[in-house]
Amino acid sequence: MSRSRRLLAGTYLAARTRFGMKFGLETIRALMAEMGHPERAFASLLVAGTNGKGSVVAYVDAALRASGLRTGRYTSPHLVRVHERIAVGGREVSERGLEAAVARVRDAATRLVRDGVISQHPTYFEALTAAAFEHFRRSGVEVAVLEVGMGGRLDATNVTEPLASAIVSIDFDHQAYLGRTLAAIAREKAGVMRGGRTTVVGPLAAQARGALAARARAAGARLVDARRGTALRVGAGGLEVSTARGRYRGLRPLPGAHQHDNLLVALRLVEEAKAAGLPVNLRRVAAGIAATRWPGRLQWIAGRPPLLLDGAHNPAGARALAAYLRGRPPFVLLFGVMADKDVPAIARRLFPLAAEVVLTRPRVGRALSPATIARRAGRHARGARRVADPRAALALASRRARALAPAAPVVVAGSLYLVGEVLALLHGERRR
Repeated sequence: MSRSRRLLAGTYLAARTRFGMKFGLETIRALMAEMGHPERAFASLLVAGTNGKGSVVAYVDAALRASGLRTGRYTSPHLVRVHERIAVGGREVSERGLEAAVARVRDAATRLVRDGVISQHPTYFEALTAAAFEHFRRSGVEVAVLEVGMGGRLDATNVTEPLASAIVSIDFDHQAYLGRTLAAIAREKAGVMRGGRTTVVGPLAAQARGALAARARAAGARLVDARRGTALRVGAGGLEVSTARGRYRGLRPLPGAHQHDNLLVALRLVEEAKAAGLPVNLRRVAAGIAATRWPGRLQWIAGRPPLLLDGAHNPAGARALAAYLRGRPPFVLLFGVMADKDVPAIARRLFPLAAEVVLTRPRVGRALSPATIARRAGRHARGARRVADPRAALALASRRARALAPAAPVVVAGSLYLVGEVLALLHGERRR
């Protein structure tokens, strides 16, 4: 592929951001047919949920790789580089690989628009999802572990026919798109179920569980409660988990008590994938879990001051972060958030725990200004400092943390976009 062709492909993907979000499978189905159905070239596992789905994808991908399988991993959003979203064998797609896959999507979309099959080119997420499937096909992937972008029923990833699925959690987020009740949100996420196949579910409120059960009966799908029939014991050598299908010793999950449930969902999903015919060596699962890394989720970075990075972009995520922080030394909170988030609920859980709060705005169109965050947070933001530029805000938060105590950390939270900006600043890059 020529340099000019690669640059045109990259420009095409960047231009898709103007089209925002769009629910529906018509465009992605047309793209898959035009491209020769790359999504059918490998087995797939589909992971939905309000929180925890990225961690579950990371666990499952690592466990399957440890088992000797050639895996693809598709996640969103990225932190610093878009290439993070598409990985084969644990390695993110190269510049050349991404450009080649996007060029194939662009060419297919151009033909479809010309022929009147679709009315406009795909959105950013649709184009990138199609590119991921194309890259996985070209790379000879045996199984792809796919994170649902939003909801499930009408998400572009749902064009696949997964061997098994998971719904990690159901809580309030994206209500404008998914519904105002837990039952409504659950019905959207239930779209990842398939008749005659298994969906593993994490701990859910009764309203959400009832809605999922009703949809499972209607679809002829089997639900597996990740906790039911499972024994978990914390020991000096890590976690020990026993299920009807296996016993796993020395498991070392990612930080945070909430990761225990994420790990159980991942283990049960791997077991169900094996039951569905995927050649998984369950004896290698513990080694894969120990090797799992998932940046931006309770990620510590050493320094003066140390940094703790965590998305915590909705009330459930804020609860998990607050539980992790409670009882720890004083910290300074660097906070930025998107306009569609429940700022009062997030602020109520996080701001009172911080010795000081610095409000900022990541360079994303949907991000709120510090003044708007303060207004929405109300009394919880009283005394918070406002610095719109993330670089200057991080510098101020760092100075305030060093003045607070020698080891006082800066906690960066509210949005994975902000976490990505901070990581880019630390690495001397610009977030892409």
